[in-house]
Amino acid sequence: MSKIELLSPAGNLEKLKIAFAYGADAVYGGVSHFSLRIRSGKEFTMETFKEGIDYAHSLGKKVYVTINGFPFNSQIELLKKHIVNIAALEPDALIVATPGVVQLCNELAPGIPIHLSTQANVMNYLDAKVYYDMGVRRIIAAREISLLDVKDIKKQIPDLEIEIFVHGSMCFAYSGRCLVSAVQMGRVPNRGSCANDCRFEYTLYAGNDEHGTLFRLEEEQGIGTYIFNAKDMNLASHVKEIYDSGAVDSIKIEGRTKSPYYAAVTAYAYSMALKDCEANEFVAQKYQDELNTTKNRGFTDAYLVHKPFDKNDTQNYDYALSAGSYEVTGFVLENESYFMCKYKVYPNDEIEIFAPLNSIIEEVNNEIGSIYKKDDGKFYIKFNKIITESEKELESVHSGNTNPIKLPGKLPYMTMLRTKSDLPNEQTSCL
Repeated sequence: MSKIELLSPAGNLEKLKIAFAYGADAVYGGVSHFSLRIRSGKEFTMETFKEGIDYAHSLGKKVYVTINGFPFNSQIELLKKHIVNIAALEPDALIVATPGVVQLCNELAPGIPIHLSTQANVMNYLDAKVYYDMGVRRIIAAREISLLDVKDIKKQIPDLEIEIFVHGSMCFAYSGRCLVSAVQMGRVPNRGSCANDCRFEYTLYAGNDEHGTLFRLEEEQGIGTYIFNAKDMNLASHVKEIYDSGAVDSIKIEGRTKSPYYAAVTAYAYSMALKDCEANEFVAQKYQDELNTTKNRGFTDAYLVHKPFDKNDTQNYDYALSAGSYEVTGFVLENESYFMCKYKVYPNDEIEIFAPLNSIIEEVNNEIGSIYKKDDGKFYIKFNKIITESEKELESVHSGNTNPIKLPGKLPYMTMLRTKSDLPNEQTSCL
């Protein structure tokens, strides 16, 4: 069986490099408002996006470009120029959402594969065949699709690649086709500027126009008022089923606007899961333990292996703030001898080392501190002294401090130092 591609989000150049370092085979991202994540689209310029594409190709990996917004008539000419400019960067595919933009890409960027965005809501082989005949080489199936339907599409159109989401934010609307943000905030979700109104806490009222009464509905204690808030998708425990289906070509992680740590952990966990499938050593709890360290809204395994009406755990009514079991304490710089503090570090704190895949870490013990391996198979670091690049000794270091801090020994670039969070953690198991 051919290897399934692991596709990670690349919200900026740093996260692109991190995703590859921690196991991604390909990344997706965009430039400008034609991408469905305007905030992340603004993180890339054409120059840095080209740098990212060249970096990926130097590793033998791929970059797919999001041009999956829904353009208005007034934007068509600008869109044409954008497609031509993006094509000149030589990406590995264009991700688009509408038949008209598919046609434009065929005309203006011949030779670059076209991937159909999840926003097109493909759920059956009839729709998939229409897009395939138009020149689409891969469909990114709707998040609401079942694995049985994925297998049916693959059976009907074996040459069509199928990509499915396995992790990240979910929408209370069908495949993100929502107007709540547009109505309330004037920010159009299907053109990249969703205000995430579904994540807000709402107070409910009941009224009667006939006699002008209006009263507040009191919520039961502990139930909450996050009435639209969806939990995050987490299909790590089902990767073996996906792998064994033989129908999925790529598994996709959502989250271009999420943190570098999220990019690292999700790539690492799902890469491990895929490799363990190949070795017939799949252990779901191992991947869940890693994923639970990330900030999330609670987890659900969504609809791939369950019908929507069978599910009653996809909404989080209690809180919208993400919870995570770990905080990122530091990020190792390119010189591999210093790190930047991202949280707080005190002398004698035991801090876990979370390093890119296949990293070689040497144990050391000196006046600055020690790097050592424990019985759990993980490496840790402990500082005797906190010394800046300018040789100044500090009592402690906190986020916001812009001075690189010396390591006791070298650690691979993009290694993250992490500690257990002081905050309560409220994850939902996806086993």
